[in-house]
Amino acid sequence: MVFKIDSIDNKARACRLETSHSTIKTPIFMPVGTAASVKALDNNDLLEILKTDIILANTYHLYLRPGDKIINEFGGLHNFTGYKKSFLTDSGGFQAFSLSDISDADENGIVFKSHIDGSKHYFTPKKVLDIQYNLKSDIMMILDDLIALPATKERLKISVERTTKWAKESIDYHKKMKNREKNNQSIFAIIQGGIDFEFRKISATSLTSLDFDGFAIGGLSVGEESQAMYDTVEFTTTFMPKEKPRYLMGVGTPEDIIEAIDRGVDMFDCVMPTRNR
Repeated sequence: MVFKIDSIDNKARACRLETSHSTIKTPIFMPVGTAASVKALDNNDLLEILKTDIILANTYHLYLRPGDKIINEFGGLHNFTGYKKSFLTDSGGFQAFSLSDISDADENGIVFKSHIDGSKHYFTPKKVLDIQYNLKSDIMMILDDLIALPATKERLKISVERTTKWAKESIDYHKKMKNREKNNQSIFAIIQGGIDFEFRKISATSLTSLDFDGFAIGGLSVGEESQAMYDTVEFTTTFMPKEKPRYLMGVGTPEDIIEAIDRGVDMFDCVMPTRNR
């Protein structure tokens, strides 16, 4: 992956992110295709009308159905779907949050109970990457411990420590796999800490000391006030390297995107455009 900054206006940036499948101009909103296809849109809509260069697919849902190994037999997501531009795949951390009644996290990973047949599945940092290696996405997100807000100091501390531990395991494993199999997939870490500046700083400084290709701000738009989110984004970006992509996860209203761009964010995703009328 190559990341280039073309222009800067205060903290806002116009950049280019180059993968082996497309050149992505930022700021960019990535349409969400949970099962690797965007609702009500075909590839012609995505490529010729909307001119998308990247879409987001869901690791958890693709693992359960049709299965990452089946997708791998087709040669990965690009061949499986016919969408030849870039794919970003999330890690399953959001599903632990949104499906909290059928999931549970411990120090080593997250136990999911399938919403399809009730079977149990254990996602660890390594397993999440193995699934994404099978999917052959261009950008992979690591496993993180996402929590709802408001949250206690103790729960925030656990979230940050778990996410840091999982990040170290992820980057070590990815380096081994990259050297072994000449893998060209990029890997992003996810900064946690809620709206607590102390924990955001701890998370950001810990993760940015590791050799990830990009960094995301996670754990926002989960119950906090808009201004608290904006303030947290502004604070967190000060600890994120300027030479790497910055991704605000799960935020997608026009107002929120503009506010975040003004604070130095490059990438966005949200399910609202495919769910709300």
